[in-house]
Amino acid sequence: MELDFNLYMNDLVSNARTEMTEAGYTELLTAEDVNRELDKEGTALVMINSVCGCAGGIARPAAIHSLNYDHLPTRLLTVFAGQDKEATEAVRERTPDYLPSSPSFAFFKDGKIVDMVERHEIEGHDVMSVITDLQAWYMEHGEEI
Repeated sequence: MELDFNLYMNDLVSNARTEMTEAGYTELLTAEDVNRELDKEGTALVMINSVCGCAGGIARPAAIHSLNYDHLPTRLLTVFAGQDKEATEAVRERTPDYLPSSPSFAFFKDGKIVDMVERHEIEGHDVMSVITDLQAWYMEHGEEI
């Protein structure tokens, strides 16, 4: 039996996208989407998604479960590295002090980068430690709900 790699990858990507949007994250597909959302006042969490194992096993679950908290960013956003190349590049242009990595989380306040949780802080860590990192940022910069 021959495996259709493109079909397999499309299924993985589709499932990863759905996981985030069903949790309340807004997909940013173009540079215009990124600029429109990040130029707004308030706080924004951008999850830079990917299909790697640490994205599916750690980053996406952390992104979803971290929302069970009493402080949250104004906006929950996501771009997909390797898929939404223009949008991902637009986010990375706004994070010049950080090396490109995916998965990762970029925290913005009033359009300016405040902090990041980079891949090396996700890969090899447990989901709860990433949730704790995200919620610490929510507490410091997010809004009480």
